[in-house]
Amino acid sequence: MNSLDLPKPPHETRVVVAMSGGVDSSVVAGLLKRQGYDVVGITLQLYDHGAATHRKGACCAGQDIHDARRVAERLGIPHYVLDYEDRFRDSVIDRFADSYLAGETPIPCVECNRSIKFRDLLATARDLNADALATGHYVASRPVAPGVGRRALYRALDPARDQSYFLYATTPEQLDFLRFPLGELPKDETRRLARELGLSVAEKPDSQDICFVPQGRYADVIARLRPDAARPGDIVDLDGRRLGSHEGIIHYTVGQRRGLRLAVGEPLYVVRLEPDTARVVVGPRAALATSRVRLAEVNWLGEGDLAELAGMPVAVRVRSTREPRPARLSYDAAASHAEVTLATPEDGVSPGQACVIYADDGARARVLGGGTIRRVDALQPAAARAA
Repeated sequence: MNSLDLPKPPHETRVVVAMSGGVDSSVVAGLLKRQGYDVVGITLQLYDHGAATHRKGACCAGQDIHDARRVAERLGIPHYVLDYEDRFRDSVIDRFADSYLAGETPIPCVECNRSIKFRDLLATARDLNADALATGHYVASRPVAPGVGRRALYRALDPARDQSYFLYATTPEQLDFLRFPLGELPKDETRRLARELGLSVAEKPDSQDICFVPQGRYADVIARLRPDAARPGDIVDLDGRRLGSHEGIIHYTVGQRRGLRLAVGEPLYVVRLEPDTARVVVGPRAALATSRVRLAEVNWLGEGDLAELAGMPVAVRVRSTREPRPARLSYDAAASHAEVTLATPEDGVSPGQACVIYADDGARARVLGGGTIRRVDALQPAAARAA
């Protein structure tokens, strides 16, 4: 077996590398080339090339495409740019806008991995007779057991860079074809390797925010995509009393405190959004405490049948910035949803976010799957006020 767990010599193993133009994917291409693999670089143009050409912190458009091309030339590997702009708009951007209008807080990076990179690009890699598709994600994968073809997904060595939260939707079939060479490297080692390989992107800053949302201004993007999105409404407390007004729920997310413009003498937070009535419901921080969440679109990477794992002890992340916390997992096969009961309530859990399930809360824990948060069970109003 070669270094990618494939039964061929490297020079007979074709690997397609998804090259975003950043340092991480560039190093992946460079390492594999240096190890003697037959490397093919592919860069996806995902959104408005002109608008992103000179914007810092972007990816998959403009300058990044040129950077990827220069790296490929430096490494002496073939490089192709594929126009996936229509696919990206239909599968990611439109879903992002619709989710916000439904009062949710979506994560487009999860959908991009699921629908564009690990479905469409993976199919393209197979068309090129590749043996594997490699990416620059900081996540680890390895065989479930020695001699077993099926692979499992694990948290990366570098906890500050771990991207397992965004890759929970990878299917077992996709995982068997994917490789993540940076999963066992710290970020500073990646930069060192980029300099050693003589790559022009060695000191390039990492991409920031969501690629198609300039400066993190989500509402501006949604208003452009859905001109009727800015529907005004009321800001109300937990009992429904009107406290103020707003210019559209797209300007708010669960857990938000700043920007409410309310003079009530106590800190208030967005507790939930009601798209049908265009109401923003606010309350004290205690009202954000969530003990149970319901998940839809569940992807299971663990062993056994999910429907038979009632009460299974796991660890979950309800935000990408939080560490896994102990919980219990159950599954309702008839309703096709999973339910997670948190050992300790968490604040600011929002519909539309991902809940990622791990085998435990360890630094290198295995990813068992996850789903999209659809319902959040928080404290009742009376309990919240008492708290």
